[in-house]
Amino acid sequence: MRNIDHFIAGLPFASGERQGDVFNPSEGAVQAQVRFGSAADLEKAVAAAREAFPGWAATNPQRRARVMFNFKALVEANIDDLALLLASEHGKVVADAKGDVQRGLEVIEYACGIPHALKGEYTIGAGPGIDVYSMRQPLGVVAGITPFNFPAMIPMWMFGVAIACGNTFILKPSERDPSVPVRLAELMKEAGLPDGVLNVVHGDKEMVDAILDHDDIRAISFVGSSDIAQYIYSRGTANNKRVQAFGGAKNHGIVMPDADLDQVVNDLAGAAFGSAGERCMALPVVVPVGDKTANALRAKLIPAIEGLRVGVSTDPDAHYGPVVNAAHKAKIESYIQMCADEGGELVIDGRGFSLQGHEEGFFIGPTFFDHVKPTFRSYREEIFGPVLQMVRAPDFESALKLPSEHDYGNGVAIFTRNGHAAREFAARVNVGMVGINVPIPVPVAYHTFGGWKRSGFGDIDQHGPEGVRFWTKNKKITQRWPDGSATGENAFVIPTMG
Repeated sequence: MRNIDHFIAGLPFASGERQGDVFNPSEGAVQAQVRFGSAADLEKAVAAAREAFPGWAATNPQRRARVMFNFKALVEANIDDLALLLASEHGKVVADAKGDVQRGLEVIEYACGIPHALKGEYTIGAGPGIDVYSMRQPLGVVAGITPFNFPAMIPMWMFGVAIACGNTFILKPSERDPSVPVRLAELMKEAGLPDGVLNVVHGDKEMVDAILDHDDIRAISFVGSSDIAQYIYSRGTANNKRVQAFGGAKNHGIVMPDADLDQVVNDLAGAAFGSAGERCMALPVVVPVGDKTANALRAKLIPAIEGLRVGVSTDPDAHYGPVVNAAHKAKIESYIQMCADEGGELVIDGRGFSLQGHEEGFFIGPTFFDHVKPTFRSYREEIFGPVLQMVRAPDFESALKLPSEHDYGNGVAIFTRNGHAAREFAARVNVGMVGINVPIPVPVAYHTFGGWKRSGFGDIDQHGPEGVRFWTKNKKITQRWPDGSATGENAFVIPTMG
């Protein structure tokens, strides 16, 4: 059976008595074992990163950018193999896996422009003979802890900007699908990255806690569930680290009476059920405004959902594949039962779905509920599966209130032809990322990504200019070159620039 090792100082590192199973979700069978590292294994990675830092930080930004250019070309050349490997461990279909890789590459493209992004500010003549300027400098050894649902995109979101800024990086990917992150590190080395600048360690909570507690790790970026995000943020900041921790979501799609329902149905099918709903930016709640809108939308949704094709990850005709493992499948099914018990109308039940020849796979059919109430626990919590809940709203204000008052505040979308309604909604909704006729409003790489409330902990978002801010510290320099004529008579008075 294949073993997945750590990647430290540019080489595979086989350490760790404990191991975890890596499944093929389409088959329901174990395909590999990943090593679970210890604090001692982390120490080796930190030592490698610490040793590599001075040389990498001193490398000029243009040369760091060239490594990113090379890496981008290598990933593009290997994208088919990366997508197949990703799909085999995650379960998402290959086309979606390619999208996972491509969205990560968009941040790498942004990182290729790091010489411009790192430029500081300069003021000539801020005072008599005095100039003031600033420079952004790397933090040192930093780390990223990434989730199973985007094993290519989110690691690249993190290490791309961090490394381009001059930091050295330790990546702890999900133990559920760890092969692609290791392969990305190998490609970074092939692109010319010095050994020790990017290291990959595997493990569970023991490894996470070791990262949170290590004195030499200056900053941590995390994506995962909200409870763990809060834990990461609290423990990391208590240890004087800079932390950004992004959590769960319950994104809403508001459907106004004037919306193009055919387009809405098409968008909802992809946003709610794509990748089996295992996305923090999925759209699992639809909120039609008015019963007339709700009834018309429901009539169009049912045949569209029933027509979705669930298949193995390599099926080119499948709309989505299996969920990641048996435990997650059981959790999703428990939420389906919970929503039914709470009084939701189970219009389409995806439980019991079986794919001929793949009966042991972790498949769940698309599920649709109507008449879900905001008081339901199944509405308040993240299901993270192929389940769409319809919550009917009598008017615009009621629809606006639902995402604004929900504990999560990651993303939201409104579907309408009315510019005033869209503008009002975007300005007032209490959510971090807003789509107007865009079902999954993930900003492009040169903007920034991050949710509000229990969807995000910390003050700085991911990638784009915010990412550069997170992975650097700002140094301010005030300089004067005296000509020898100074009298020094005001030496004991606080200096001003008058």
